Amino acid sequence: MEHQSNLLTREFYARPTMEVARDLLGRILVRVYHGKRLSGRIVETEAYLGANDPASHAYRGLSPRNRVMFGPPGFAYVYFIYGMHYCLNIVTESNGVAGAVLIRALEPLEGIEVMQELRGGRPVEELTNGPAKLTQALALDISWNGTDLCASPDLFLEEGMPIPDEMVMTAPRIGLSQGATKDAPWRFVVAGNPSVSHPPWKEKGPSKRIEGL
Repeated sequence: MEHQSNLLTREFYARPTMEVARDLLGRILVRVYHGKRLSGRIVETEAYLGANDPASHAYRGLSPRNRVMFGPPGFAYVYFIYGMHYCLNIVTESNGVAGAVLIRALEPLEGIEVMQELRGGRPVEELTNGPAKLTQALALDISWNGTDLCASPDLFLEEGMPIPDEMVMTAPRIGLSQGATKDAPWRFVVAGNPSVSHPPWKEKGPSKRIEGL
């Protein structure tokens, strides 16, 4: 399958992690599975930095596990968590600088019946509303770690429709109980979208609409 001209470029990813995390909202994540497109619109992301972010895998420096996070940008960083789940991240920043964006939720667009098969018959609203759910729905595992999203014919991102600031909310990242950045508003969400995993408009914690980064 040939790539289309509307793919996100390397330059898109080679920017500060926070900017990429916000700008990934509205973009289309595509997985070609047995020749069929499975796709979803990104509606929730989380930014993870390097040495200044205790929640990041890169906080303590380069290791065999996190080496993909240090670049080059535009690659998939996939890791295994809790002994049962995979999470998809997209590497950011310049080569050698750690940074990645966790894709937390998608709004399903194409290949929904296949996604349902991969998710054990779950309803559409439960297919991709969480980082482990979306990797299962797209049949992604650790073998995709290090995939070049700008070159792979089977996993890539398309431009989609950028989300205006008035439709974006920020909130603290999910599942962090300690650390200096646990309350930092580094989660980016499309306001009101039903596919968001943890709607900040239903949470008691601090959240706000973006007024510009």
